[in-house]
Amino acid sequence: MGEFPRTTVGGVSLPRMLIGTNWVLGYSHTSTSADALIRDRHSSPERISALLEAYLSHGVDALMAPVVGNGLLLEGVKLAEERTGRKITLISTPIIDVSDTAQGRAKAEAAIKEAKRAGSTFCLIHHSSAEQLVSKLHHTMDRLPDYLYMIRENGMIPGLSAHMPELVLFSDEQGYDVETYIQIYNCMGFLMQVEVEYIHKVIWGAKKPVMTIKSMAAGRCSPFVGLTFSYSTIRPCDMVTVGAFTPAEAHEDVEIALAAIERRPPDIEGRSSPNKTPALGKK
Repeated sequence: MGEFPRTTVGGVSLPRMLIGTNWVLGYSHTSTSADALIRDRHSSPERISALLEAYLSHGVDALMAPVVGNGLLLEGVKLAEERTGRKITLISTPIIDVSDTAQGRAKAEAAIKEAKRAGSTFCLIHHSSAEQLVSKLHHTMDRLPDYLYMIRENGMIPGLSAHMPELVLFSDEQGYDVETYIQIYNCMGFLMQVEVEYIHKVIWGAKKPVMTIKSMAAGRCSPFVGLTFSYSTIRPCDMVTVGAFTPAEAHEDVEIALAAIERRPPDIEGRSSPNKTPALGKK
């Protein structure tokens, strides 16, 4: 397979598949035991690097994560870069203090500076922080320009992480200085605040490229279903964030995604079964 198709965000070339990190950091959206399984699997830089190297072999070289405070992940990133000779673009999603006080502002700026020190190219304020600023009455986000200015001043490209779709709508309406959005989008409506059909309209109407997340609804649908849906219903400028548990999963996900983009069946093995019917064939 060649390089994964790419798009441009804020003047930076990015693959249309982004590396997700919930299946590295231990956020299963399933159970505490599943969280522990994930953390045990990726308990060393070498394990994390092996996973990232699988993505990098296909040109998938951008990673989304709350990088601040996740030193083990950053060690894995550095090791993968050394082993492959390829740079990984970091898309940081920091949680910041948005309280309207001098102390809150100082804490927010410190968190943004930490994202820069970690090597982030993009800084998208985490939805849990950004959504506190929303005024549905006025279609505004109080003090958001201050935080976006901090991001620019620290040499990063600003964006917004949105669970609430109004963030995308209000930001576009007000012309805030953002270059991209993160938006939950999956065929099952998992964690989405409104219907799938409406989020589809939000994405297609967005003035900037959108980084979609939760494409497989945290394992609630298969990669074939989730990735085929996502890539078939977003724009050529948009991206899908895809996490994997093992290098083999990453390779499979890339092939499924490429097949969806190229409108062909994926070249993957069928799932194991104790007694397959003839209709299932060898694959």
